[in-house]
Amino acid sequence: MEEFLRYVICELAEYPEEVVIAKSESSGTVTFRVGMRKSDLGRIIGRGGHTIHALRNLLQASAAKHKIKKVFLEIIE
Repeated sequence: MEEFLRYVICELAEYPEEVVIAKSESSGTVTFRVGMRKSDLGRIIGRGGHTIHALRNLLQASAAKHKIKKVFLEIIE
């Protein structure tokens, strides 16, 4: 799941070398915190939040496949 997230975000980001992903797990939930350059925020969030919403949906589908109850994706500025 983390590799997939890193791949997609790095492909969208203009400066992929500055993307930082931190993963934390607790009681059936996984939280990904993603940090990046401010200029890449718009590319990751997308117009009207469509891109970030799609990423969250894909992560949730992957979590169900791996029998994880809930997955969160947070963007850190």
